[in-house]
Amino acid sequence: MRYWAEGAGAAKIQWGVPGDFDRCVTELSKHVGPGIVKGLCSNLHQRATGARPGHAPGEEAMRHAKGN
Repeated sequence: MRYWAEGAGAAKIQWGVPGDFDRCVTELSKHVGPGIVKGLCSNLHQRATGARPGHAPGEEAMRHAKGN
């Protein structure tokens, strides 16, 4: 997880740059099965950027604070 969120794998994915989720799916598909790769990339995206794919950092915290 650290490799892909913070290490050399993160450099390949370029978290925070448009297309990061798709690059993650492409890279991790080489190592994990299709049934888990998108969930894993979603978790890594949150770990690396502080937000789920498609959400700005901090947006989720605001959503939870509002009870959504």
